Amino acid sequence: MDQLPSTPAELFNAFRTREATSPRLTWYGPDSERVEFSGRVLENWVAKTANYLVDELDGEPGTVVAVDLPLHWRSLVWLLASWGVGATAVTGETAVGASADIVATSDPAAAWERAAAAKPAPLVVAVALPALAMRWMGELPPRTLDYSGDVRSHADVFFPDAEPSPADTAWSHGGKDTSYAELLAQAPAPEAPRRMLLEVRHGWDAVVPVALATWAGGGSVVLLGEGVEASEHLRSTENITG
Repeated sequence: MDQLPSTPAELFNAFRTREATSPRLTWYGPDSERVEFSGRVLENWVAKTANYLVDELDGEPGTVVAVDLPLHWRSLVWLLASWGVGATAVTGETAVGASADIVATSDPAAAWERAAAAKPAPLVVAVALPALAMRWMGELPPRTLDYSGDVRSHADVFFPDAEPSPADTAWSHGGKDTSYAELLAQAPAPEAPRRMLLEVRHGWDAVVPVALATWAGGGSVVLLGEGVEASEHLRSTENITG
């Protein structure tokens, strides 16, 4: 294998160029929801979201993006897109109280109430979680943007205007900051590409580093939502190796 990706841009390039039609992320959610993304499709979602961050929300290196979402395939896309832009992504309980520039949320009413009291107020973006959601279903608070309704119109390829410094904070979670230099070096990449089974019940700090290391090593991730059992049938069907 070529040198492993060490930056988000190199990882996205690997999604596009290394077995681009093979699965990279498979999601099992509620009500038997199963969504699978090849490397090319996953990178396309990340590129569109990064362009959305820049074009609609003025995202750039140093922007703080509160990912006020449950651990989900969409929240992983938001993390990757934030890192593509060079922003600082904040997750978990830290995201709720973060002094953020942008809040991506699955609960826009609560996020808008918090934002209205903040000075300056962050931009609030409603993110619908169902895989087939083409827009936010229901009423949105004032000045709240609809990610699901708007993101598809953005470009399929992302070219950053500026790069973050390796020392800049890429991810803030649970009181711990991870720099851009550390982001893809948190866990050793596997010797051969693996199909890793991860469960959201184990939390962000268990799922995200392993997902990044797996992707950097050319592998793929199967992510199970709350209440989805990691059965032997699922392991066999998905060809889980780790």
